[in-house]
Amino acid sequence: MSGAALAPWIARQHATLRAQRGHAWLLQGPSGLGQFELALALVRAWLCDQPTPDGACGLCPSCHGIDVHTHPDLVVLMPETEMLARGWPLPEKAQAEIDDKKRKPSREIRVDAMREAIEFAQRTSGRGRGKAVLVYPAERMNAVTANALLKTLEEPPGDARFVLATDAAHLLLPTIRSRCLSHTLAWPPADEALAWLATQGLAGPQAAALLQAAGGRPAEALALAEGKDSARRWSQLAPALARGDVAALADLPLPEAVARLQKLCHDLLALQVGAAPRFFAPADLPRQPLSLLALTRWWQQLAQSARTAEHPLNAGLATEFLVSSARQALNSGR
Repeated sequence: MSGAALAPWIARQHATLRAQRGHAWLLQGPSGLGQFELALALVRAWLCDQPTPDGACGLCPSCHGIDVHTHPDLVVLMPETEMLARGWPLPEKAQAEIDDKKRKPSREIRVDAMREAIEFAQRTSGRGRGKAVLVYPAERMNAVTANALLKTLEEPPGDARFVLATDAAHLLLPTIRSRCLSHTLAWPPADEALAWLATQGLAGPQAAALLQAAGGRPAEALALAEGKDSARRWSQLAPALARGDVAALADLPLPEAVARLQKLCHDLLALQVGAAPRFFAPADLPRQPLSLLALTRWWQQLAQSARTAEHPLNAGLATEFLVSSARQALNSGR
């Protein structure tokens, strides 16, 4: 198959879905389980000129067209920020508007892009293998965009197939969900995830620590491993924040800093009620009891920070505030 080989747990789900028919699939589940990778593998197999028992052949002109993001029978709908991050080209008009500083890349799936995709789906297939529309993350459709898609899902064109991928299916219109076949992505077993991480160059105690830090999500563990001294930095996060060390969050984008603090706060709250931590080893967390009230207030502050982390007024001051709040919570038991 062209592109990166699928992780084994995604490949199993891919085989299950290929064996079923349906004009629209909804791939859902918690973030980081491979929704986009599974969705793209499905459309590869649907459009491949010479599909194999394992999916797309990876060698035909159709597979090459998807690799270079120029396939005439595939439309990938993502927020413009996501498309730029993943290296997918924007429509000429949208790229020109952004280049001319008329607007910033959209964080939502724009309704005009959806309307163009619907018009595309109604045209005849260029290569004779049908047409495909991939929507990710589907929860980034606003109500207008979702309603534009709804009628096409109700009365789909004969040779067009849709796959919507999301980690927040509850945010989709119920009518969208009801018109799709649904598949909930499976969590990878820890031993299989660790074996796969070893093939990616991440092994041993560091792999186990970062897999825990990622909540069992192998792709996120790989992303964490890209940072310098990442496993040690993770294990030292709580002590560093208890000292008020701003360097604990240095060079992290603000959304990632908030996410790490939410994981830490989650585990501290769990410990206070006698539950096991999920993201940190017990030895990496404070041993003394902390104030449940202080931790609850900190959790509420983090929830508020998460809502504004993408566009803070001043990232430096926001980081200092996060560290100050963490320091107070981590010292609330003294």
